[in-house]
Formats: sequence, structure tokens, C-alpha cells
Amino acid sequence: MIRICKTLLSILFISLVRTGFAQQIKVSPEVEQALNKVDTAQFKADIAYLADDKLKGRGPGTEGYQMAVDYVVSRLKSLGVKPAGENNTWLQEVKLRKATTGTINVSLSGQANPELLKPWVDYAILPNPSKPDVSLGAPLAFAGYGTSEPSLNYDDYAGIDVKGKVVLVMRGAPDKFSSSVMSHTMNPTTILKTAAEHGAVGVIICSADSTSRLSGAKGGMYSVIGKDGSVVISRTYYSDQVKLLGLFNYKTFNGLVQLAGKTIPALLAQLKGGQPASFTINANVKISYTSTYQDILSYNVIGKIEGSDPKLKHEYVVHSAHLDHLGIGKPVEGDSIYNGAHDNASGVASVLAIAGIYKDLKQKPKRSILTVLLTGEELGDLGSGYFAAHPTVPVKSIVADVNTDMPTIIAPLLSVTALGAEHSSLAKQVDEAAGYLGLGVEPDPEPKQVRFVRSDQYSFVVNGIPALHIKYGSKTADGKNNLNEFVAKWRAKYYHKPQDDINGIFDFSAGKKYAQLNFLIGYLVAQDNERPTWNAGDIFAVRD
Repeated sequence: MIRICKTLLSILFISLVRTGFAQQIKVSPEVEQALNKVDTAQFKADIAYLADDKLKGRGPGTEGYQMAVDYVVSRLKSLGVKPAGENNTWLQEVKLRKATTGTINVSLSGQANPELLKPWVDYAILPNPSKPDVSLGAPLAFAGYGTSEPSLNYDDYAGIDVKGKVVLVMRGAPDKFSSSVMSHTMNPTTILKTAAEHGAVGVIICSADSTSRLSGAKGGMYSVIGKDGSVVISRTYYSDQVKLLGLFNYKTFNGLVQLAGKTIPALLAQLKGGQPASFTINANVKISYTSTYQDILSYNVIGKIEGSDPKLKHEYVVHSAHLDHLGIGKPVEGDSIYNGAHDNASGVASVLAIAGIYKDLKQKPKRSILTVLLTGEELGDLGSGYFAAHPTVPVKSIVADVNTDMPTIIAPLLSVTALGAEHSSLAKQVDEAAGYLGLGVEPDPEPKQVRFVRSDQYSFVVNGIPALHIKYGSKTADGKNNLNEFVAKWRAKYYHKPQDDINGIFDFSAGKKYAQLNFLIGYLVAQDNERPTWNAGDIFAVRD
């Protein structure tokens, strides 16, 4: 039950009634009126501006991104939000470094016909954002999925010494892992961190699919550079101890597996069944490579709505959404501007709508609210990674994050899934808010999309802050409950394409409901005397 002081019953009176699995709440007339004032015309106008061609896809460091920054700052000012960035401004500076791999030399002892290995075909080495010139020679070991989670009774590093070695790993997770746990353990950052903790000096992610091709590495990778010049946030780099992150295709990997007397199908079966299959390989790798850099400056936009409780107003609930998109890129059907109307102008519009709801509340909640519009999500959740680790308020004062990324407002919103909420007490507020709005709450209908780690809420989670990301459920008005099939067709045409503009498919009433739901979740957290907590024994509960 939510604890509310009698003096605040006029703000939000909660009567919890269990109907099946739903919790229903009643809100005060003031809150109800503010919720109903969410304007679908304004929601559309915000998306239309941010996704206009003149913003040229809102690429970080571009004039178009600055136009987006100026627009949301102006809107937040008009809604009574106060600046909460660095030095009493609206902004937090985020220095992004694009690192690109230059020359590469790789040789394998023990591997048949090593001279036939071709860079970017048989193998790839991702750039190093810290060291422009790297060389090493080391023995090899296979470390399964590269996962070490003793709390889940699974450890690929048990019984194998990888100190000073380059570890080969496969992307994946045991079948017994839940979708969000799988998403976390197979994330490259987690794999790198785990390898470093066990003394490895390099990681090579190997393909177990003979039909796959290497892709995505040659164009460069981004990281955040701190004010002292060090790498502070990266999805492809953990520390100077791990000198490389590379990729091997199936042919290269298979040759090494056979050298050890193993087969890839047998390894896959054992690993998927939850049994580690790690071993050393009688081969060494020698690698030297260079990296070149291009640094650009971008910004997070941060605003504050001050809480009403003298003590709890120094704690914060974050409403986040990423402001950036892909900029100008490869033409598709004659269009090269990746407008990002759904991804994520719609999420920004939702945060602005939430600020509008608060404007209409004379009595603010106990805790303060931060509106955080982030850069670099499309580059690897970089702006959120930097803010979550180096916030503009005391790091321990942030109690939760409610993130909105591409809510996919293309059909009536009848049910939702709350990615990440199952790890913490935030699931309670999700149930309560969804029940009030008549929405069902479902498990992730698309677990193979690993959406839990693919947006900014994940940055807060790995920094010890309970967080969630509301996405559509499967429920449809005709009872077929197959919305995910419609979304899959939509995604194929619009997602990360120039066609994602204001002329696409929209249901602005669904956008209004998304904003109302996210507001209510954050509001309930801000009103609760108790901070959100991780579930006992949860994989994220041990994080600082």
C-alpha cells in the first residue's frame, strides 16, 4: 500500500482494490483535471517541429540538434520548469568521441591457413577510444557467453583461468534467463566488465551462425570523454586492461573450436541448457591496430519541477527521453533525412506533456521531478550513461527513472509492458497507474528484441537506480491481441528510416495516454514516503 499523509489526501486519495492482478486508484479532482488537459494538438505540434526537415535528423553536434535543444528549452520555460543543468543552466555538456579503426594486423598460431583471414570479412577489431595505437599477443580461451552470475547459478569463468588471455565468447544466454536478464548479460559492456574482472586482456565476440556477416564496426563507434580527457562512458570499451574488443566470423571461430576438439553445435546445446562449456585453446593471437578520433560537443537538457515536502524535495524522479536521432544518412526512396518522428520526437513530446500536467497542479508532489532530454541514445545510450553516472544533482538523490523511447503511437493503447519494472518495487506503481487508465499490463511481447538494454532506462539501472520503459502491449480492440504483428510491419517500413516523419502512421490519443500513464507512475513514486527498492535477490540489487 502507498503511504500518504492525511494532509495530502486532497492531492491524491488512493483506494487500492485488487481486481485480478490490477490495482485501481482514485485521484483527486485536481490531478484528474490536469491529466485530462493533455492536448493532442500540442503533442502533434511538438513532434512535427522536432521531426521537421529543417532539423535534419537531430544528429548530435549539428545545427539541427541545437535547434531541438532550443525548442525544448523554450517549451519547458513556458511550462514553468526551472533549469537544472550545469552552472544553473538548462544544459549538461556531453563530449562525444567517434573512434574509427585504422590499420589492423592479426595473426593466429595453430589456426589453419591464417593468411586467408580477411579484415572486415573474417574478423574485425573495434576502435579503442582511449589508446590510438594498441598491440598485444596472448593465448586464447573460450568463455562461453562471457557471463558470470553466481547468484543465478551460472558462471562461464568457473574453473578456467583467463588472466592475461584473450577470451572468445558467443552472444546469447541460457534458456533459463529471463528476457531482461539475458539482455543485460549479453550486452557488450557487461561482457567486457566481466572479462576485466577475471583478468582477461581482450574479448572477441564470435559468430555461431555460418550465414551471418560482420557488419556495423567499420563506420566507427562513439564514447563519452570526460573533462579530464578519459573515457567515461562507452559501450565498446571498459578499461585499458582489456586492450581490444573484436569480432570473429563463423569460419574463423569454427577453426579454433575444432582445434580444441569441440563443435559449435555441441557447445551451443550445452550453453543453452545452462551448463558452462569453457576451455583453453592451444593457440595464440597477435593483434596490432590503430584508432583515429573525431570529437564533437553535444548536450543533455535538464529541467526541474520542485517538490513540496521540505525533506523529500531533495530527492528526484526522472522523466527521460532521448532528443537525438540519426541525422542525414543513406537515401531511402530518395530521402536522406532521418527525421525520427516516432523515434524519438514522440517520446520528447510525452515528457513535455508530463511537464504540462505538472504546470496545472498547484500542489506539487513530495519529491521533485527532473525532465531529462538526452543526447547520444542512437550512439549507444551515451547521454543517459553520462547523466546517470554524473548527474547534475547528487547521485544518491535520484530514486527512479521513467523513460519514454519510441512509444510507437500507431494504434489505440489498450495494454502495456513495463520493461525493467519486474526488477523493483516500481511494478506496483505501474499496476496502479495502468489500472486507473484501464490498461492491461503484460510481459514483454517481443523478448527477442532485447529492448530492455536498447534505451536510456538501462543506463540508470546499471547505475543502481530503479528504472523502466513503457512500451505497447499486444491487446487490440478486435480481440485478436496481435498488436505486435502490426508493429513489426510498421517497424520494417519506418524504423530508423527517413520515412519516420510526421506523415507516417500516428494515433495521438495513444500518445496522450502514454503521457498520462508515465506521469502517474512518476507521480506515485514522487508521493510515496518510501524510495523504490530492488526486489530481494534481484540481479541488479547488488549494484551501488
